Amino acid sequence: MREAELDTHHKALKINLDSRWYGTMAEIGAGQEVVRWFFRVGGAAGTVAKSISAYDMTVSDAIYGSGDRYVSRTRLQAMLDREFALNVDRLADKRGDSTAFFAFADTVVARSFKGGNECHGWMGVKFQSRPRDEPSQILIHVRMLDAEASLQQEALGVVGVNLLYGAFFLHHEPDLLIESLLDKLTTGRIEIDVIEFRGIEFRSVDNRLVSLKLVQLGLSGAAMFGPNHEVLQPSEALYKKAVMVERGSFRPPTHVNFDMLQCAIEKFTADPDVAGKPVLPIFELTMRNLLADGNEVDRRDFLARADLLAACGMTVMISDYFEYYRLAAYISWRTKERIGIVMGAPSLTELFDEKYYTQLPGGILESFGRLFKYNLKLYVYPLKNQETGALTTVDNLEVATELKKLYGYLADRGSFVALDNFNPEYLHIFSRDVLKKIANGEGDWAKMVPEGVADLIRKRRFFGCKETLPV
Repeated sequence: MREAELDTHHKALKINLDSRWYGTMAEIGAGQEVVRWFFRVGGAAGTVAKSISAYDMTVSDAIYGSGDRYVSRTRLQAMLDREFALNVDRLADKRGDSTAFFAFADTVVARSFKGGNECHGWMGVKFQSRPRDEPSQILIHVRMLDAEASLQQEALGVVGVNLLYGAFFLHHEPDLLIESLLDKLTTGRIEIDVIEFRGIEFRSVDNRLVSLKLVQLGLSGAAMFGPNHEVLQPSEALYKKAVMVERGSFRPPTHVNFDMLQCAIEKFTADPDVAGKPVLPIFELTMRNLLADGNEVDRRDFLARADLLAACGMTVMISDYFEYYRLAAYISWRTKERIGIVMGAPSLTELFDEKYYTQLPGGILESFGRLFKYNLKLYVYPLKNQETGALTTVDNLEVATELKKLYGYLADRGSFVALDNFNPEYLHIFSRDVLKKIANGEGDWAKMVPEGVADLIRKRRFFGCKETLPV
């Protein structure tokens, strides 16, 4: 049977019949859904050294150490580390020369009897790809989307088998491994918003590209990573934080991008509902901004932008939400605090273009209803006419005649906040102009971006830069 045709049954059986891997399966929360597959198909004695489930919190703490949250990355890591170490300590002398050890673990909360809870969990495998080798590791965060607990548990078992199969047989092709995680499932049943590869087999893997792949494949609507390149779980990163988002291409990030963000945050934190609360600023790139020639993502170009934003200490979100109301819905589901979106005046004009809402039964009215239902505000940065010097602001922005009353209503209710605290010296800067200057070797481009951005562009020769760092 070809690899592409393997169903969950045959994947589990192939693992059981392969004598190379032997280890432990530890599952907390939604039942022994993954290990059940290996017992069901037969031959599990060749794979499973131990199966354990510590449902009771006191018992779990006694085994893996205490913690504030049981469905968390830290709890999963504690489970993997302990069970893998036990396998090596107990079995290495007897069969270490012929066996690659592994530990699989998950900690999951499925739909409760009362319902209404978040149905999600962490799952991972720590494994040797060959006997006596250093371990490698894959962690994923899943959200179960089925309405019934039994269906969620079923989906969890399938994705667990897919993860183990991928780790054992596809670790040399991470892209294929990621694609295989939803074999025999759909994105309507399971969402995966974090995958993190670590260890010797994945030493050349950049987890930011892994995050990008998640969104490309539709495994998740968005993915996040921090300034240290670490993959972030969106619900954890956004939890109990007020959020300010700036969307852009950031190719490259300029003084204007950071002035927009700073101006918006000054206004945002002055809001009584935000004052004194933690604020998370995010630079967001949509898939549409990342597609080269409308077809493929240029990974080198994406990493260039990611590296430049990381050098500026920014948290980055990649999303497949071209429509702002979908982005707002994604964030609002993960935090109850206030949300702000900062944009330039041209983007606000585009927001009032009805062609973008033909797929909604209620058209532009429905889109704005969805966008502002979260008490969200748009923070609008002015546009300067380079010929006349005139500014386009919230107060004089032109929209179609038939939409002027709608615009006036939204402005009157405070949905738009004019950013009048801008730095006028930056209003002439546009990323597209900076990009041309870099490619043409026009040295004054460096004054249009933060110093650290200019240095990194020269050092890494990003965007066709031929200049070198000044001595």
